[in-house]
Amino acid sequence: MRWTNTSDARFDNPETARTPSGLRLIRYAHSYPQAWKPHFHAVLRCPHNAAFGARAAPTTIARDLSETSCVKDSLHQLVLQAIARLREQAVLPADATTAFVVERTRSAEHGDFATNAALLLVRHAHLNPRALAQALVAALPQNPQIAKVEIAGPGFINFFLAPAAYHGEVRRIHSDAGKYGHNASGAGKVAGVEFVSANPTGPLHVGHGRAAAIGDCIARVLDANGWVVRREFYYNDAGVQIGNLALSVQARARGIKPGDAQWPADAYNGDYIADVAQAYLAGASVEADGRAFSGAQDANDLDAIRRFAVAWLRHEQNEDLAAFGVAFDVYFLESSLYADGKVDETVRELVAHGHAYEEGGALWLKTTDFGDDKDRVMRKSDGTYTYFVPDVAYHRSKWQRGYVRAITELGSDHHGSLARVKAGLQALDCGIPKDWPEYVLHQMVTVMRGGEEVKLSKRAGSYVTLRDLIDEVGRDATRYFLIARKADSQLVFDIDLARSQSNDNPVYYIQYAHARVASVLRQLGERGLQWNRDNGLAHLARLDNAHESALMTQLSRYPEIVEAAAASLEPHLIAQYLRELANALHAYYHAHQFIVDDADLRDARIALIVAAQQVLRNGLDLLGVSAPESM
Repeated sequence: MRWTNTSDARFDNPETARTPSGLRLIRYAHSYPQAWKPHFHAVLRCPHNAAFGARAAPTTIARDLSETSCVKDSLHQLVLQAIARLREQAVLPADATTAFVVERTRSAEHGDFATNAALLLVRHAHLNPRALAQALVAALPQNPQIAKVEIAGPGFINFFLAPAAYHGEVRRIHSDAGKYGHNASGAGKVAGVEFVSANPTGPLHVGHGRAAAIGDCIARVLDANGWVVRREFYYNDAGVQIGNLALSVQARARGIKPGDAQWPADAYNGDYIADVAQAYLAGASVEADGRAFSGAQDANDLDAIRRFAVAWLRHEQNEDLAAFGVAFDVYFLESSLYADGKVDETVRELVAHGHAYEEGGALWLKTTDFGDDKDRVMRKSDGTYTYFVPDVAYHRSKWQRGYVRAITELGSDHHGSLARVKAGLQALDCGIPKDWPEYVLHQMVTVMRGGEEVKLSKRAGSYVTLRDLIDEVGRDATRYFLIARKADSQLVFDIDLARSQSNDNPVYYIQYAHARVASVLRQLGERGLQWNRDNGLAHLARLDNAHESALMTQLSRYPEIVEAAAASLEPHLIAQYLRELANALHAYYHAHQFIVDDADLRDARIALIVAAQQVLRNGLDLLGVSAPESM
């Protein structure tokens, strides 16, 4: 950073402003949004030999802003160094700390990034926020990638980056390649992500598809943030619905059809039940959990029918998930909790810790002690457990398996049961944090075709299946459309839009941007030219038009988006970002020629678009969507 021997500032109330010696105050006009007024504003250009600068001589850091970490993180480190210097100078006490943030500004007139460090540190200093901000700016180490630093409002510090900062980010993309955007914030700790967890009673429906897309993308994003991720599927294979499934298949095996007088009242009516019954009677075999299950061909053996039907439908669900690009590390059976005595053990622990009582022949859990609106029955008078008790036992097993984070993706219809599960975990008094597990709830999906809602699948009988969507529009479009909106918002899946090859189709638009770069590289070869990457990276300063600046700025946002998506468990942020990046790349493509006669400019421009292609590919991978070379 080059400092000159001037300091400009505006003070709406200079009588209350205190400034370090050596800084000259000049009133001048500046326009900010109304929300920022009244305000202080300053631009500081501090000399090495100015009075204040002499006491806090800037030092050059050994690396560029973006050589080893993203621009935002590097700025954060610079502010930390400035704080450390002010501690050394006793401007701040030695124990002064604060959880300040560095964030992108909403308007270019306020720079590229801003920090609130001075506002939060002021309680430690004998300065007002404005003066402390000036002291922090003067203490910042030199860096050639910062063009200028401004102080705005009551003490915000705004950073204006030089083009070199974005050039460094382009180089880092080329260097990191497929790992660009990744970070180590998870520090190798284990995070369990449970999702889909559909009952094995029928084909996966579109709601399960949304759960699969969200859960798998959360797992991918956490992995990119340094977590060791375990994908987990919980099978409810011990409930009433499994009994209804067995009765449905048995009825079909006996030749009874939906609508017949003998058809069970709670039976499943889809054509798939007839498929399972036919396979059972034919003695077909299917594999589940590494075991082979064969049809016993006996329509009267309800237990054999149940075992076969569950295995058959689990196998079918697994095939649908494989077609969707989703795989799991752990398949956990609810029945194992009973077989291994984990449910009884959990209930004994709850009783032993004094959080249970008997009333009316039932065993109750005092969930009101932990924020629930009323106490809940654990064991009914008939000796059976209510449905939330195995859920508590199951999540206890996650804790025992070392899941530092346990994330469960569910449909919003499960919302009512979450408080009692958390209450049960707290009642175990085994060190489980209050905010553990974390829940991500998704809203319903409405499927449209030709402007009308599609409600039924012929095979499933009452809903649109995930396989229907994959067959209609392909895996990529299905995954992208199901992840494109925030989980807690309702989603309309427009089949016609998903199938269209137009800029209105977001997944096509993003993939086409990636393929366009591949096309430019092919054209280069067809013209007998070669791209010299090293030469291009050495001449990034030639990239000085508005489209290039916009594209480089957009690229530099990617690591922040990856970090934010993991922190908030919102992978739709990746989908939204990729559309914005594709838009910047398409705009650049239409505005400028890449294969020009000037070799240095040509290499630099191709270095930029190849960097954009890499980030598109990285982001699409986090969504489980392919990055085609041609379309």
